[in-house]
Amino acid sequence: MGSRRKLGSSDLLVSPLALGGNVFGWTLNETGSFKILDAFVGAGYNLVDTADSYSRFAPGNKGGESETIIGNWLKKSGKRKDLIVATKLGSDMGDGKKGLSAKYMKQAVEASLRRLQTDYIDLYQSHFDDPETPVSETITAFNDLIKAGKVRYIGASNLSAERITESNDFARRNRLSSYISVQPLYNLYDREKFEKEYAKLVKDESLGVISYYSLASGFLTGKYRSEADLNKSPRGKGVKRYLDERGFRILAAMDIVAKQQNVQVSQIAIAWLLHKPFITAPIASATTEKQLSELIHGSTLQLSGEQMDLLEMASAV
Repeated sequence: MGSRRKLGSSDLLVSPLALGGNVFGWTLNETGSFKILDAFVGAGYNLVDTADSYSRFAPGNKGGESETIIGNWLKKSGKRKDLIVATKLGSDMGDGKKGLSAKYMKQAVEASLRRLQTDYIDLYQSHFDDPETPVSETITAFNDLIKAGKVRYIGASNLSAERITESNDFARRNRLSSYISVQPLYNLYDREKFEKEYAKLVKDESLGVISYYSLASGFLTGKYRSEADLNKSPRGKGVKRYLDERGFRILAAMDIVAKQQNVQVSQIAIAWLLHKPFITAPIASATTEKQLSELIHGSTLQLSGEQMDLLEMASAV
């Protein structure tokens, strides 16, 4: 069982791995999703990350599929108390439903609560920035939802460090709740943006970090090693950009460490993230119980100083 970690300055105690809900209702049907959720919670893990728009990008979907599956699972299992539900709003849901205006946020939260079949969201995150809405309006609207008991804490996903600072400054000046977490792209390959733009902010604001694409769209599982491998899964085409000299250097270093540890390459990707003091819980999705147990094991692995150095050198930007 993963030891719990405090998410930023909140009192949310989360497992060292967040289960990505992006595959629910996309590459995984409801029955398959239930199995993964059962196994995840059964292993003592508790943080599930989704969004209202998952998985609108899949043919035939309209959005809300992932939240609906999680809601059905919560109802069937009766385990609402065992789960920390993180979801997001602001992404385009069609019919003009998007953004972070106070008016839309009131609608969006009700729709998410209905799908999730719960009366509160533990961590409600702005998915994308809405440049047309001032941060004062968004933060005030988030606080109205907190006061109403519909939301416990708020976080930010793809907002710039500048916008998060501006939001939290406004919250402090007005004695309102501020963003407690950030959800950035970060993994062994994609390091530069986070380390340059967000690392200082995370430290200054004591933010929790739930990093996404922990496995770089599957590249860091080691199953894509050439262009010929890209048709191995529906996500394969997202991997092409990683097939370069640096990507192969990273895989070579991971292969060495995985062999030393006698584990799968994907487990090294998770372990590396968790050896970074600023990472609270990397997000990773699994479509089989075998994949899930590998990820869970990865979140408990201890890497030596030499192994971390090897991975740091190979992935240096």
